[in-house]
Amino acid sequence: MYELIHVSGRSYYIQSPAKIGLVRLSDKEVCLIDSGNDKDAGRKVRQLLDASGWRLTAIYNTHSNADHIGGNRYLQGQTGCRIYAPGIERDFTRHPVLEPAFLYGGFPCKDLRHKFLLAQESDAAPLTADVLPQGFALIPLPGHFFDMVGFRTPDDVVYLADCLSSRETLDKYQIGFIYDVAAYLETLERVKTMPAKMFVPAHAEATEDIAPLAQYNIDKVWEIAGKIADICSVPLCFEAILQQLFTEYGLTMNFEQYVLVGSTVRSYLSWLKDTGSLAAQFEHNQLLWRRV
Repeated sequence: MYELIHVSGRSYYIQSPAKIGLVRLSDKEVCLIDSGNDKDAGRKVRQLLDASGWRLTAIYNTHSNADHIGGNRYLQGQTGCRIYAPGIERDFTRHPVLEPAFLYGGFPCKDLRHKFLLAQESDAAPLTADVLPQGFALIPLPGHFFDMVGFRTPDDVVYLADCLSSRETLDKYQIGFIYDVAAYLETLERVKTMPAKMFVPAHAEATEDIAPLAQYNIDKVWEIAGKIADICSVPLCFEAILQQLFTEYGLTMNFEQYVLVGSTVRSYLSWLKDTGSLAAQFEHNQLLWRRV
């Protein structure tokens, strides 16, 4: 873990729970794509940089989930590097309590205020194309989170952030986190036909051919959507739908899974309603969902 893997040319990644991209900008200067999940991750990254004689100039965050920005504050404090984050993700990076609050839908209890969902705040500037190193391209990847992006380096290496999960992860956890289902599917369809020398997803193996994994993720979305529609063959409230999904997929409920899977299921319900597959009705002061 935290091994430096060379991809092509000046493009690398650091093997970690969420892969951290590293690109050499010169013989001495490097930038990072994301920073790991916490201060300890940041410390390990700094040790790796020091051992290589590299100076960190900037961190480009793909999005604001805690496992991607958790090392920001430590690395910025140690190196003085600049940090950039896209769109709404910048607000979450500067005010990370927004993540557990958004997931829970209110003030998060102590069970949700930990490093897995709540990173330390860091001073991030807006991420736009004009602040990128020469030869970099910004790739919009909405769907998993609000304004998530990826990057293409001059070596034609594409860092894909969290726009797809590994087969192993999907087979184990079944329901990956999605904020906007329609945008997520559009992103996956685009990624499926995207050319590149190498793709580096944050939570799957680097590969030259991303199409099969992208299709596997697409198929899983449609499978879950179909299952939710079937569950709603009779009118049900959200909690009952969530309970049935956990039971059918053999998942174990805890606070983290409740908010992560729960938020995702709400997104599915919104999408299915907007596309005419589900209807919503209020009965006895309950919001019920039913298949059309």
